[in-house]
Amino acid sequence: MYLLAATETAGFSFADVFTSNVSGLQVLVTMVMALVIGLFIFIVYKNTFAGVMYSRNFNISLIMLTLVTSVMLMLINNNLTLSLGMVGALSIIRFRTAVKDPIDTVFMFWAVGEGIAIGIRFYDVAVVSSIAIGAFLFIINMLKIKQTMPYLFIIHYREDASPAVKQFITKQLPAKCKLKSKTVQQGGVEMTLEVRLKDSETSFVDKIMRIDGVYDATLISHQGDIVA
Repeated sequence: MYLLAATETAGFSFADVFTSNVSGLQVLVTMVMALVIGLFIFIVYKNTFAGVMYSRNFNISLIMLTLVTSVMLMLINNNLTLSLGMVGALSIIRFRTAVKDPIDTVFMFWAVGEGIAIGIRFYDVAVVSSIAIGAFLFIINMLKIKQTMPYLFIIHYREDASPAVKQFITKQLPAKCKLKSKTVQQGGVEMTLEVRLKDSETSFVDKIMRIDGVYDATLISHQGDIVA
């Protein structure tokens, strides 16, 4: 009883624990805006993805990340006590999922940034920045399509077929062809080459199989960059 009277005297009532200054309309608008921006990030990621394995779950998590971040910022906005408590609570969370591609980390920061802007009701900043970043990524993706893409060309062959394979590599493969590894075993030789090709330049994979002594040839999309 004495505690209740003291809190009311200090300007804080027990009912404040169960109420908030956020209106239902504000919550609805914030969630809708976060969903729209999150879906936009989803579309941009899906259409500009250039990796080997596309993860739909990761892409959906970008939408959820935008929504959750906007809700968190909406809660701690103009409330110093709650913001300090939220920072303390989040400091104990450890994310152990490894991000394989650096561009995925960029998309995660993009989703968090848009969630922050929406949570503090900077809707114009969120919309303009999303359009600008999305347009930039689409332009970069279009320019990348016109260029050659890196691939790994793996060949297994008998050791006595080495002269014919070397001659084929010199004449049939592009000039930017680098030897990445070569493993010699009793059963034969495994050679890995890094080449830049266009989508239509894959006929050499069939041609190399005509060489006597070549067991198999594999062409794999590669995410690394070739240093000139």
